[in-house]
Amino acid sequence: MATFVDRVVLHAHGGDGGNGCASIHREKFKPLAGPDGGNGGNGGSVILRVDPQTTTLLEYHHGPHRHAASGTQGMGDHRAGANGGDLVLGVPDGTVVTSEDGEVLADLVGTGAEFVVTEGGRGGLGNAALASQRRKAPGFALLGEPGEERDVVLELKTIADVALVGYPSAGKSSLVASISAARPKIADYPFTTLVPNLGVVQAGEARFTVADVPGLIPGASEGKGLGLEFLRHIERCAVIVHVLDCATLEPGRDPISDLDVIEGELGAYAAALDEEAGVAGGRVPLMERPRVVVLNKIDVPEARELADFVRPELEGRGLRVFEISTASHEGLRPLTFALAEIVDKARAEAPAPEAARIVLRPRAVDEKGFTVTRREDSDGVYFEVLGAKPERWVRQTDFSNDEAVGYLADRLARLGVEEKLFKTGAVAGDEVRIGRKNAVVFDWEPTLLTGSELLGGPRGTDLRLDDRLRPSRKEKRAEFHDRMDAKAAAREELWTERSSGHWSDPADAARTEPDADDSEDDRA
Repeated sequence: MATFVDRVVLHAHGGDGGNGCASIHREKFKPLAGPDGGNGGNGGSVILRVDPQTTTLLEYHHGPHRHAASGTQGMGDHRAGANGGDLVLGVPDGTVVTSEDGEVLADLVGTGAEFVVTEGGRGGLGNAALASQRRKAPGFALLGEPGEERDVVLELKTIADVALVGYPSAGKSSLVASISAARPKIADYPFTTLVPNLGVVQAGEARFTVADVPGLIPGASEGKGLGLEFLRHIERCAVIVHVLDCATLEPGRDPISDLDVIEGELGAYAAALDEEAGVAGGRVPLMERPRVVVLNKIDVPEARELADFVRPELEGRGLRVFEISTASHEGLRPLTFALAEIVDKARAEAPAPEAARIVLRPRAVDEKGFTVTRREDSDGVYFEVLGAKPERWVRQTDFSNDEAVGYLADRLARLGVEEKLFKTGAVAGDEVRIGRKNAVVFDWEPTLLTGSELLGGPRGTDLRLDDRLRPSRKEKRAEFHDRMDAKAAAREELWTERSSGHWSDPADAARTEPDADDSEDDRA
């Protein structure tokens, strides 16, 4: 079973936000005392944080799926839901976070460095928060947003001061065991070391770390052997130590040719590494870092003779050469002090770490934050609406509630989505999709307005039916005075008739009084 893992794919899922609550406050003598639904809680985020106690990614190899806690639902009486706790995952120092496409997202170096992989969803608003002057008692609440999902690749690049490179069975693991307390597996067959070994070396008052990289062979930078899997562990080192086997019995091999082959593989790997400028972090290029050559196994007489023979040529290349024996510990003390000196110098010359810059990208004043695009597929023409706000509003809408759907339509109209659909060429009945993943699809029915006087009318109302003939104050005052004058005139007329003793209408009296001629005929 694997005990060291330096590359895993992590499937992270942020916690979902809790739904808002639609509730009406009720108490004695007040059965409908207003909305009191609370907001839902926010979901937790998935965070990577450098933990000095974590040395491998084995935990995420066995459990790659991680889900943060979700927020709880809001309740009545203005009680908000609880927020979901963040899920903090410990990773080793030197972990690089990349996307599946290879884009570097974060380079976690230093204890406490962290990176938010996925953010939790926001909780939905309750109907108490949605109440306004126009909507005094909403009968709906907003749903919580689902948490963000993302797959990221975690690569561990061991942070060591000294990297030991060389052919298999050159004695790298034996050297680490001889100068430190590390106890790597040592055997007399190639590729004994399957994982990098890390040891801490004490040289006087100086202390540094040594990494044993699994054996390299020709073509390691192209994926042959184990080299490509573990070459990443030498990227952060300050010194590269070539461990050359002077006692090898393989034909065609000698310390000079071994050095040339390993340097060629390092150069090929460094060329690909230079393209990842985000990972370099201001460090010295790999091929420009100090080199030290260790001629190993000089306890064998033939190996000592070969070491004495090749030493002048190596020193002629400007390399510092040390002859050692891990079996007899000969030459180890000068080697450790020399490495400590180089490491101290590299640490002093290293640039101070720069604080992460906060980049502000303000949105333009005329930017709506969404796009409307006309597209075609096998089913025909449709219009795609993309944007943070429209997509978030759709996720928060309970489509089983007609009032909530109307609220969504009002929000989209105020944002300018309908106007943009008109300009893009959409007509009533066209298919509209909001979002790309899990899109909401519907047939568009625009809000119809028939005149400039109706612009901005609320959804579901027709301003033509509103009473716009309400009299002004001046008109009311004139009407009042006219009514008072009419009453005064009628009262004066009544008093005049009363004083004359005649209460009937003179016209009626003329119709009822008998004619003089008629009376005479009657008498006759």
